[in-house]
Amino acid sequence: MRKFSLHDISLLIIIVIMILLTTESGAQPANKDIWQEPWEGVPEYYRQWPYPDFQFPADLPEWKDKRLSVRETLMLLLGEIPTRPQNLKIKTLLREERNGYIFEKFLIDNGVDSWIPGYLAIPAGAKGKVPVILGMHGHSSSKDNIFGFDSNTAQDVLALFISNGYAVMAIDSYFNGDRRGTGPSGETETQQNGSDQESSLFKINLWFGRSLWGMQLRDEQIAIDYLVSRKEIDGERIGVEGMSMGSTRAWWLAALDERVKAVTGIACFTRYRELIEQRQLSAHGIYYFVPGMLNHFDTEAVMGLIAPRPFLVLTGDSDQGSPLSGIRTLENKLQSVYLLYEKEENFRSIVYKNTGHVFTDEMKLEMLNWFEKFLK
Repeated sequence: MRKFSLHDISLLIIIVIMILLTTESGAQPANKDIWQEPWEGVPEYYRQWPYPDFQFPADLPEWKDKRLSVRETLMLLLGEIPTRPQNLKIKTLLREERNGYIFEKFLIDNGVDSWIPGYLAIPAGAKGKVPVILGMHGHSSSKDNIFGFDSNTAQDVLALFISNGYAVMAIDSYFNGDRRGTGPSGETETQQNGSDQESSLFKINLWFGRSLWGMQLRDEQIAIDYLVSRKEIDGERIGVEGMSMGSTRAWWLAALDERVKAVTGIACFTRYRELIEQRQLSAHGIYYFVPGMLNHFDTEAVMGLIAPRPFLVLTGDSDQGSPLSGIRTLENKLQSVYLLYEKEENFRSIVYKNTGHVFTDEMKLEMLNWFEKFLK
């Protein structure tokens, strides 16, 4: 029988780790031949619809004026979102010192339909206020994935940020983690992936004239409200990051809330027209869809609101939820708006070859370097 050397064992461990890091729920293998010809197989009627092509103005003053109307339109499209609580009701369920950080488990009353479960970690022995990263989990995961408390560690960023002096917060979105079974139908909606609860929440919010997406973003803003109330946190150095659904929440949140100072999105760098022309609407859950969006503009208008704040996107070229043709269109459009501010270096898009819907160690290091540059 062959004896394995220390080198062989080390190589095997690296391979296993990389497999684990690239098998997040919902991920697909890389396939460089994934993309079809534009509109191939799409019925003729849908090809003829008037899809918007948002153009950024040629000068900054004009964009600043137009920017206000874009934001106002987005708020209207999200629906009649209730005002956030002025006085937060917090329940701290656990506080203890762990390996290099103070860990807290908490609940925040969102004042409408539920308590928001969350985790907060603050570097132990920190002197003065520290920068913070709000981590946003993907569609089939939870705050436990952000903190590495789940067997699927692809989205785990806790140790990375804590060891570099950042606090970390993560909350469960409406149909994830500890919120399963808290939707309109209660405990009957406790399936593992939360799809029943996601659907019922989408429906009931429509009845009240608002989007589920808007309510998800509202919860993230409540999380920021809590962060800025903490004496340990530097409210002027808030970063957001996320993968998949978390990525989309990250750039939407930054677009609507200027307390976010830097953003990293992993996957879901998506333009809607190209998603349709590549027949990939099924790559995103129902939570994601905002009524009326394409009557006004595509996603470049949302992302443009982030400028000139730092915005990094890391995407695989074979990610079904982010058609490559849409990525290239977004890159060109966003580079133009950052150029208006003379802040071209504040926007960066990296596309990884032969890569699917994953969050790799290489991406994590790019993300850390981005926040180190702009939050430190």
